[in-house]
Amino acid sequence: MTTRINRSHKHFQLDATKIKRAQKALRAKTETETIERALDLAIAEERNNRLVQDANSRFFRSGIVIEDVYGSLDD
Repeated sequence: MTTRINRSHKHFQLDATKIKRAQKALRAKTETETIERALDLAIAEERNNRLVQDANSRFFRSGIVIEDVYGSLDD
């Protein structure tokens, strides 16, 4: 069974210099691939941020007490 990629044609006015810089940084062959990779990175970053925020919330709700056993945080 083949999977269909949901694509749509969009028309944007984008900074060509930014696209070229992103294309080089992402090592993408085409501008479309560059934009897709950049969007994938943005989505992954948002997911990672949400996971970190959830973990921090669970950590603080756990009621754990952190002690400065070395005395280095008194500054």
